[in-house]
Amino acid sequence: MRARSFFSGLWRTLDGLRRALHLIVLLVIFGIIIGVMRGSVPLVPSRAALVLAPQGPLVEQLAGNPRERAVNEALGSEREQALLWDLTESIRAAASDKRIQVLALDLDKLEEATQPSLAELAASIREFRATGKKVIAYGSELTQERYYLAAQADEVYLDPMGFVLVQGYDRYRTYLKDALDKLGVDINVFRVGAFKSAVETYTRTSMSPEDREESRVYLTALWNTYQDEVTRARKLAPDALSKYVDTFMQTVPAANGDAAKVALAQNLVTGLKSGIEVEKRLTELVGANDDGDSFSQVSTTDYLRVVHSDKKLILGKQKVGVIVAAGEILDGDQPPGTIGGDSMARLIRDAREDKDVKAVVLRVDSPGGSVFASEEIYRELVALKAAGKPLVVSMGGYAASGGYYIAAPADEIWANPATITGSIGIFAIIPTVDKTLAKVGVSVDGVGTTALSGQARLDRPLSDGAKAVIQSVTTHGYDEFLARVSAGRGKSVAEVNTIAQGRVWAGTDAKRAGLVDQLGLFNDAVKSAARRAKLADKDYTVKFLEPKLTWAQSLTLNLKTRLARMFFRASPDQVALAQLAQRLDPVTRQAQLLARFSQPNRLYAYCFCEVR
Repeated sequence: MRARSFFSGLWRTLDGLRRALHLIVLLVIFGIIIGVMRGSVPLVPSRAALVLAPQGPLVEQLAGNPRERAVNEALGSEREQALLWDLTESIRAAASDKRIQVLALDLDKLEEATQPSLAELAASIREFRATGKKVIAYGSELTQERYYLAAQADEVYLDPMGFVLVQGYDRYRTYLKDALDKLGVDINVFRVGAFKSAVETYTRTSMSPEDREESRVYLTALWNTYQDEVTRARKLAPDALSKYVDTFMQTVPAANGDAAKVALAQNLVTGLKSGIEVEKRLTELVGANDDGDSFSQVSTTDYLRVVHSDKKLILGKQKVGVIVAAGEILDGDQPPGTIGGDSMARLIRDAREDKDVKAVVLRVDSPGGSVFASEEIYRELVALKAAGKPLVVSMGGYAASGGYYIAAPADEIWANPATITGSIGIFAIIPTVDKTLAKVGVSVDGVGTTALSGQARLDRPLSDGAKAVIQSVTTHGYDEFLARVSAGRGKSVAEVNTIAQGRVWAGTDAKRAGLVDQLGLFNDAVKSAARRAKLADKDYTVKFLEPKLTWAQSLTLNLKTRLARMFFRASPDQVALAQLAQRLDPVTRQAQLLARFSQPNRLYAYCFCEVR
């Protein structure tokens, strides 16, 4: 009996302990869930500086699946990206916030950006300055993109050990023909358009005369626009920047390598200050923080959370919907940062069926891609217009080739003067490796039941008949492209053909050619869409339309992110390796593009028109 009583008591004790542990685990889980759902809204000091410190490239849409992106970011394996629209929203909110007295621009970690994206951010900075509040910019390495933003500030401070490096624009490509010839790879190219140079990296050893001509024209347009914007912002002579660049290789050696001194002498910066000295200047303007070790401040990330928490839901308010089409156009469903034919078409369809969405602005930042996917998107945009909803396109850095294809049906097209657009042309590219295999003693032989049998094999050469078929299909695709642009632009096919031929245009020249209607910023396009929908300024709100996450998906996303931050951390070696992989990205990208453009039965409208 005593033994039974002992074991019975032990069991009750263990069972009680089990229940207590379960309760503790449940309380921890519920605590995490409640914390995730509620979040913590940062406090904004009564007098502070909003610190804008973009990291990585400035993008129009964050790339990748949001759940995977959040976890990778927490693990330190995600490449930092600065979302343009988050930055502009926080700056515009701060302009009317009495607590925010200064905008501080810390630009040392901004990596790259297109000029149109920089122009959008610069416009919000100018609006902030227009309220009478100060903008202070600081950097140690003010490269071309960083200096564009720094020039918008009241005071620009450069580290005494730093430099301002503005180089202008260039377009140098890697040509692979000799390497492919040595490997025995035949690149079968089918294209329409005298200026359609997308395939030349595989078929030539140098730039074609046509590519050189159009590149020089649009690069000059971009450089002129850059100079105009920067010299106007800094109140310099119109030729001040070009003189600085043209004499840089003489003035810096003459100053014994003191590049910061040269920038100051030519009035590109207000003064030379270290980071500590800039902190003191900001402390003079807004006071010290609670710890007294720096100036009173709030980051754009924290401030945006405050802005979003302060927004009140206005039920039934009419919307101008914004759909961002950023990245390459690919078939099927694709994650953000690329444009999927199916996923983008579905998003447009949702906007058409949403009664609160009265007009749509399509923000295009794309060099193009699959013709079939572009056509899917085009058809949904036509259906949107047929439903009576105005469609206005706002072009970002690129709206070329397939990017222009999806812009063509718009009621009105807005572009930045530095937008790269046009490139109306089609190509197909099919590599064959029979000669490569022959080099190592591999041959292919067999029989087929028809003349078409085996024609799609990459280990056999294309027959003349197959080449004729592909070229005719490519030509037909170009004719269809012309027809789409003709219908959208109200021009004859012959008129469109004269400005097409695969030629690339800068926004200023595209307007003269009739490919765009107006030059301006994103907000100009939004206002135009609202006017077309007959919406008064106070009667509508602007809403970015994105694929929706369910409540469970949102909760899982936040839980994964928090748990990853709690239990995992990337080592310095892992971070360094990820950064090295990013630097090697331009090398691997050519191989990825060739693989992507070699899918059977696919035509492509793509522009290799990236500029640096």
